[in-house]
Amino acid sequence: MPVLNKEIRMRLDELSGKGRTPTFLSVCANPKCASSWLHVWRSRTTPVIERGWSCSSRCTYARVSQLIRREGEQRNPVTLHRHRIPVGLVLLEKGWISHEQLKKALDEQKAKPSGRIGTWLMKCGLEEERLTQALSIQWNCPVFSVDEVSALPAVSVVPRLLMESFRFFPVRLSSSGILYIAFEDRIDHSVALTTERITGFRVEAGLVQGSDFERGHAARMRGRFWPTRIVEAANLESLLQGLTSLIEKEKPLDTQIVRMHDFYWLRLWKESMRPVDPPFVPSDGVVDVICSLNSFR
Repeated sequence: MPVLNKEIRMRLDELSGKGRTPTFLSVCANPKCASSWLHVWRSRTTPVIERGWSCSSRCTYARVSQLIRREGEQRNPVTLHRHRIPVGLVLLEKGWISHEQLKKALDEQKAKPSGRIGTWLMKCGLEEERLTQALSIQWNCPVFSVDEVSALPAVSVVPRLLMESFRFFPVRLSSSGILYIAFEDRIDHSVALTTERITGFRVEAGLVQGSDFERGHAARMRGRFWPTRIVEAANLESLLQGLTSLIEKEKPLDTQIVRMHDFYWLRLWKESMRPVDPPFVPSDGVVDVICSLNSFR
């Protein structure tokens, strides 16, 4: 029987379902693997990184390096220039504030630039509900209520550290696999995209009124979270070595690597396979790893 070349075997693996436990003829996902690629000669079936099996610690290092560098080169969606109508003009156009109120708020903001224009407008008599409505028009997004019937999983789909750092929280998860996440006064598209990639859910972002946001955020922060490990490294090489050691020790059935602003976020599925057809959230065996580089570029 002729030996199939590596590219053909990898394609057959893809067609049969990547991310499953490596089989008799599984191949190493490291394209530069220098050892024999047939799984038949290997006793290990894990770790799996982004649905690709790693045959050795050396190949695990190569895969982690490749994916971390991929994420580091990703352009942050939030840095792209976007033309948005200033919220003050939206409020003025809707007739929710007067020219005098807008001018006074702008003067106050100029004198004390630490505050946002919305804060100064509220001090000039603008209702909080109107401000949230104007922000939803500015960002072309819905306004959520934290009093909605929640259909969230028992375990938060986002680590506590990231929710706290970027000021957002999951509102609900629909039966069709749409995860709704809320921000207070602006949509962070990088956070939304990263959450979508790592959870497998379609993510829809919206706003929650300021006072309600604080209440909803605090409630979500008191919820249950999967175990989270924090990894800090002085340089890229230290980070790669640390993550390789961690993955080799945990031997996950799958691993996803994404970047959320200055953090790298790894999710390791240890006992339950990662979701393939949302909505499905494994209840056990999930570990989140949040990484930061002191010299992050």
